[in-house]
Amino acid sequence: MSAGPAMVLEQAAKGTAAFEAAVHRLTDPGFTKPSYLPGWSRAHVVAHVTRNADALVNLLTWARTGVETPMYATGDQRAREIEEGARRPAVQLRADLRAADSRLAGAFAALPDECWGATVRTARGREVPASQVPWMRVREVWIHAVDLNIDTSFDDVPHDVCAALVDDVAASFQGRPDCPFVRLRSEDGAHTWLLGDSGGAEPVVVSGDLPSLAAYATGRPVPGPLYPTGGGSLPKLPAWL
Repeated sequence: MSAGPAMVLEQAAKGTAAFEAAVHRLTDPGFTKPSYLPGWSRAHVVAHVTRNADALVNLLTWARTGVETPMYATGDQRAREIEEGARRPAVQLRADLRAADSRLAGAFAALPDECWGATVRTARGREVPASQVPWMRVREVWIHAVDLNIDTSFDDVPHDVCAALVDDVAASFQGRPDCPFVRLRSEDGAHTWLLGDSGGAEPVVVSGDLPSLAAYATGRPVPGPLYPTGGGSLPKLPAWL
């Protein structure tokens, strides 16, 4: 296995452990409390992360066998399974999450080295190599650990994951006319990202620590101060994912 997938698999394993630990800290009544995602309870978030694990197993099956195996059989499947899962008792939600995580870990371990380059397709229709699947899980578990609205913030997300998340957002937002022209800069100056379409204007520079920049870029609660050019308000970014 190449160093890239191996490193990201480790990030996914750590994020999975963090998400499971957060879910374990929830009381049974706590599953019905609101998450940070509009219209979703914490149970919805857990159900989503659980079913996402099985959807990614489908992509790894596709990569291993060469037989097209979409993440979801139909466009409505994802939403339906989340709603059904969110109504399940807390004990079942916890057990289902652990089982799905185990299935995904097994599928990662079983994928032959030569299959990491196989092309699969995401639920949004984007064709990617199977080597991107571990990163797709990293995003899910770390961001949704924050979305549970318990006690996890982006300060708990490893800095290398924070930087990679902003890389992902910047690639999505670069050149988009509906995104304000913003340059994100880490407080140590080691990382910069350009978002949006210039339209001939100078970018608003937003500086801060990596966790806060990642939270801002992904539309989540920002744990620390951010400093826009001239001390004005932060530009409002489009929704990501």
